[in-house]
Amino acid sequence: MVRELGRDAYAAEAGTLVGTWVSRGWSAGLAVPPDRPDWSDDDADAGLEGLVSVLVARRDRPRRLSVCGYLVDTYCLGVKNALGPTVLGDRELPDFRRRFFQSMQWVEAPDELARHLVFGAVDHARSLGFEPHPDFAPAAAHLGDRPGSSALTFGRDGVPTFIAGPGDDPARVIRTLTRAVGADGFQAVTHA
Repeated sequence: MVRELGRDAYAAEAGTLVGTWVSRGWSAGLAVPPDRPDWSDDDADAGLEGLVSVLVARRDRPRRLSVCGYLVDTYCLGVKNALGPTVLGDRELPDFRRRFFQSMQWVEAPDELARHLVFGAVDHARSLGFEPHPDFAPAAAHLGDRPGSSALTFGRDGVPTFIAGPGDDPARVIRTLTRAVGADGFQAVTHA
């Protein structure tokens, strides 16, 4: 009977949200609805322009967490990378979070914001012809229920903007953007 009660308690706790964090500056260039003061970004200029890191932790079992992380290009490419689910001990979360965000500052955020950021960026990127990183598929469910459509407006000030990063193929991205929105429908910042 004690084991059965323990199993029931474990089952009720598994999957419970423990915390959600986003990198400071997540809203730079995005249109955020004014009726969402809980989505405020105190320092919209603190982050890497157009790149947002999102970390979600859920209870896996007693004293164990399951975490997933997402690197999101909110201007153009959507989910550039995903991590997890990774299971770790409760005490390991602070160090894991510090390593995940590296030199970026992070803030705790509502889980709804994380869903709108990540799924909205995926939808925006798909509308431009880009699919999320393959590692997104196993990490997507960790975010929770997908919103119908995002309350955020993506792109830099609403304009698809490609800022080339390591591992990007600028020629391929520009060809894809040109097919999707025309040669004058986007901005591109590439480094020679």
